[in-house]
Amino acid sequence: MIPTDKLQQIKQRFAFLEAKLSEGVSGDFAVLSKEYSDLRPVVDQIQSYQVLLSDIEDTELMMLDPEMRALAAEELNRLRAALPDLEHQVQLTLIPKDEADERSAILEIRPGTGGDEAALFAGDLLTMYQRYAEKVGWNFEVMEHSNSDLGGLKEAVVSVKGQGVFARMKFESGVHRVQRVPATESGGRIHTSAATVAVLPEADDVDIDIPSTDIRIDTMRASGSGGQHVNTTDSAVRILHLPTNIIVVSSEKSQHRNREIAMQVLRTRLYDLKRQAVDAERAASRKGQVGSGDRSERIRTYNFPQGRMTDHRINLTLYKLDQVMQGDLDEIIDALILNDQAVKLAEMDP
Repeated sequence: MIPTDKLQQIKQRFAFLEAKLSEGVSGDFAVLSKEYSDLRPVVDQIQSYQVLLSDIEDTELMMLDPEMRALAAEELNRLRAALPDLEHQVQLTLIPKDEADERSAILEIRPGTGGDEAALFAGDLLTMYQRYAEKVGWNFEVMEHSNSDLGGLKEAVVSVKGQGVFARMKFESGVHRVQRVPATESGGRIHTSAATVAVLPEADDVDIDIPSTDIRIDTMRASGSGGQHVNTTDSAVRILHLPTNIIVVSSEKSQHRNREIAMQVLRTRLYDLKRQAVDAERAASRKGQVGSGDRSERIRTYNFPQGRMTDHRINLTLYKLDQVMQGDLDEIIDALILNDQAVKLAEMDP
C-alpha cells in the first residue's frame, strides 16, 4: 500500500501549481509550467488509484447485504485483481526522475584492450548504434571520427538527437567485450578484446557557462589515417578547458564547424562532471562502468562463435547476435530499464 500522505502531498503541489499558472505568473512561468506538465500524468494515476480503492471499500460494504452479496463478490474480485497493476503504475510514477532523461546524448566510442581487433570491434559498435538510431528515428551525427591503420575505429564522438535519447541509451555506458576469430587470425583462434562506450546527456547553453578566460583554443592541421580529413589548411580545433584540463579536438573540414562541435562536446563533458558532483552514486556507477577498457571490467559480452550476447548486469543472454549487431537493441534496453525501475522501487521508503 502506498502511503496516502505522500500521494496527498503530490496532489496539493499540483493544485498549487495549477492556481499559480491560472494567475498568470511571469518570472517563473516556464519552470512552473514544466513542473505542472510533469506532475499531470502522476496525478492522473493517483486519482485512478484512489478511485479504485474507494470502489473496493464500497463493494466490501455491499457484501454485508445478503441480497447483494453474490453480485458484490464478483465485482470485488474484479476490482482487487486490478489493484496490483495500478498500484505498480503509481509507484513507477513516484520514482525520482533523472532530469537528463529527456535529453539528446553525446556518444563516445573508443577501443580498449585488444589492439587492432578492439579497434575493429569499436567500429562495429558505432555501426550498431547508428542502425538502432535509424530504427527509432533519431538523428545520428558523427562529429569526430578517426580510423586505425586496418580500418578500425580509434575514436568516435557522435551527437544522437531525439526525444528521450539519454533515457534509453544511458545504460550502454561501459566496457563491451567481444569474443571472435579476427580476420587477421590464420589459426582460427578466438580472441577477446574490448571497447568502451560512454553516453553523456547533451548540455544546453544555459546548463554550463564557459567564460572565455577558462579556455584556450588552438588551430592545427587536420589529418587522419586512411585518407580521412586530408586538408592543407589549419582547420582542426583543439580546446583546452583550463580549470579541469579537459581537452576536446574536432577535425572536420570547416574551422567554424569544428569550433561549434568542440564547444558542444566540452559543454556536455562539463555538464556530466556537474551531474557527478551532485550525484555521488552516479559518479561511482559511471566510473565502474567505463573504467580503463580492460577485459575484466565488462558489462556485456558479444560471443560470435556462439551467436550470443550476454549483459552481465542483469544476466540476460540472447542467442541472436546477428540481429543485435544490426541494431536490434530494444529487448536489451527495455530489460535494463525494467531492472533499473525495480532497483529504485526497492530503495523507496515503504
